[in-house]
Amino acid sequence: MLVQLSIRDIVLIERLDIAAGSGLTVLTGETGAGKSILLDSLTLALGGRGDSGLVRTGAPQGQVTAMFDVGPGHPARAVLQANDLPDDGDLILRRVQLSDGRTRAFVNDQPVGVQVLKAIGTTLVEIHGQHDDRALVDSAQHRALLDAFGGLEDEVGRLRGFWSAWRKAESAREAQRQLVEKAQAEADYLRHSHAELSKLAPETGEEDKLAELRTTMMQSEKIAGDLDEVYQAVAGTNSPIPQLAAAIRRLERRAGALPSFVEPAVKAIDAALVSLDEARAHLESAIETAAFDPKDLERAEERLFALRSAARKFGTGVEELPAVAARFAAELAALENGEGDLKRLGAEAESAEANYRKAAEELAQKRARTADALAKAVMAELPDLKLERARFTANITTDAAAPGPEGIDRVEFWVQTNPGTRAGPMLKVASGGELARFLLALKVALADRGSAPTLVFDEIDTGVGGAVAEAIGTRLARLGQRVQVFAVTHAPQVAARAASHLLIAKDDVKGEDRVSTRVTPLEDGHRREEIARMLAGARITDEARAAADRLMKGAA
Repeated sequence: MLVQLSIRDIVLIERLDIAAGSGLTVLTGETGAGKSILLDSLTLALGGRGDSGLVRTGAPQGQVTAMFDVGPGHPARAVLQANDLPDDGDLILRRVQLSDGRTRAFVNDQPVGVQVLKAIGTTLVEIHGQHDDRALVDSAQHRALLDAFGGLEDEVGRLRGFWSAWRKAESAREAQRQLVEKAQAEADYLRHSHAELSKLAPETGEEDKLAELRTTMMQSEKIAGDLDEVYQAVAGTNSPIPQLAAAIRRLERRAGALPSFVEPAVKAIDAALVSLDEARAHLESAIETAAFDPKDLERAEERLFALRSAARKFGTGVEELPAVAARFAAELAALENGEGDLKRLGAEAESAEANYRKAAEELAQKRARTADALAKAVMAELPDLKLERARFTANITTDAAAPGPEGIDRVEFWVQTNPGTRAGPMLKVASGGELARFLLALKVALADRGSAPTLVFDEIDTGVGGAVAEAIGTRLARLGQRVQVFAVTHAPQVAARAASHLLIAKDDVKGEDRVSTRVTPLEDGHRREEIARMLAGARITDEARAAADRLMKGAA
């Protein structure tokens, strides 16, 4: 509930702090005293439209801060968590209105967008009045209110689960249907392409291996002749090895006569022979390595050409050909198995739809019974509100052809103000005063179900008096036993029922040519004077005070 409202520099309010309590709180005062300013300020803090005209004349900006005490499971906490905002302790909404028309919004001292502030505010406060265009007259909310009255939220949550499962199953069936249709349309192409790639049998990394092998063979072809020519020079018919071997033998026969002359030469020639023999071995190895079958080069080139031709045909790289082949195989498998899978998925979708349809029909029946119960509860409130000839209905249109996550029902609250008149939506049929009383009866019937924890009623007693005003006050007090209620009122019968009474008045600002709005909490004696003023007008008589006493005692 609202704990405190602080207003700075808004219209006629320079500085104002209001502590709010539970139960019914009434706001009274002369016309023009500033009661609407308080509501405009609260609306601003809840995310309502800003206006530079709200800033007090001469001030650069105005500010409104509203502090709420909400439980851990309150919907406002979910909005905080969804927007990564602190959600422990009290909930503080603050709105700054600049004189140039711009506004800034804060939640728990963290800057936020106005839409976030509004989303939180909607869960905290409902404002109702004769010209209300939100809350209970918003037909988009009527189904949720009916479900709250009947305690059907769990059934609705269960139905949302069935809806989600049905949508998911339908999506899977549609995806499979499209896959099968595509495969069927391309069946011949798939079979031909799959057969072609299966025959080609591309392997990952094959292009690089073939390209390297082709380069090696082409280079080998160029160097093979040079290797053979050098080999012939070293080890062929013109090889110097035999002559050098014979020379060593001749020198060795002479070595005994002059060893110092012969031995160095023998050693050098012998080393040359060893080197030539190593060169011969290396050349033989190189010639053997370079040797290849020319058909191998031809086959490598043909394979490369086939792979690259296939890559161009299928619009991909050679490296991706194995993946393309696997995809064709999968699509063919889908074609072969697709109809079976499609049939299975179809059965699953039909089962999910049947679950949803059954639950939706059961919920529709419960809603119909709940609508009758809600109508009776509201109708029971109408006679005391001088709407004894009016009728209220929760009009349900059930259309199985228009399913949704919350069911197959469209709910709208209708009224008939007098016998013989046409029934229709509340906002279109009821006058301002009638609408306010219908809303009050509906809110009393709903009590704290489907309601924000704080309700504000803005002059819903305008134009009524006597017994009707007494009935309105009684019902506002009953509501105050369940939720926090604020009522701006001119009816003494309503004011007498309040748990708390705030007097709104204007005072001249000392030394300045302007006025300022003040709010004064009234205790019993001062309450009696204010209620007497509301009864008698500007001149309060003893009779008015006595009547005020009777009203207050009757409300106790």
